[in-house]
Amino acid sequence: MTVVITGASRGIGKELINLFLDKNIQVIVLTSNPGNILLQNANLHIIEANFNDMEAVFKAAGQIKSLTKEVNVLINNAATLVNKPFLEIAVKEFEDTYRVNVEAPFFLTQQLTSVMGLTKTAHIVNISSIGGFMGSVKFAGLSAYSSSKGALSVLTECLAEELRNKNIRANCLCLGAVNTEMLKQAFPGYEAPLNPEQMAQYIADFALTGHTFFNGKILPVSVSTP
Repeated sequence: MTVVITGASRGIGKELINLFLDKNIQVIVLTSNPGNILLQNANLHIIEANFNDMEAVFKAAGQIKSLTKEVNVLINNAATLVNKPFLEIAVKEFEDTYRVNVEAPFFLTQQLTSVMGLTKTAHIVNISSIGGFMGSVKFAGLSAYSSSKGALSVLTECLAEELRNKNIRANCLCLGAVNTEMLKQAFPGYEAPLNPEQMAQYIADFALTGHTFFNGKILPVSVSTP
């Protein structure tokens, strides 16, 4: 089995690596900061990829295909955040946010579908935010981030329909507050009730079994909204 994780050099993504390696699963990591991953394991492959550079994303997809014949789980976890009032957000900040949070997972998924669902049902897990969940509380300063995560959520529904006949299922987890660097950037000084290890455990279990029960679902995973 092969699991691909994006954005795994810190926080939840980094914790996911250990959880899958402990199950003797091959893990392919895409990260812009490979130096932050100090693990050495025969089942771990690290690919450097800047998700703000689409050429790098396509190149990384090709490298993944050279490492494995089949991708069983794809976890689109990489994200970026700008915390700034709506009236002050510049075009580049908006475009960078959408490129990393929406465009990159869109095209990485597109490139990898040819090696998914070949022998068993594959699972795409998009990591969104409770801020991107319809009807949730929204916060000033996070308009670019939350709206991009909302786009990723809807993309998940589209993928479930588009890939329905390809033995691939797609679901989206909208995460609530977890004590990560990104949370500190969004809500300085706030202490969340969950740590990255706890949320990573839930995501890992869902990635391996959730497609048995869900397809095209946007699921809030939150006990706290700041």
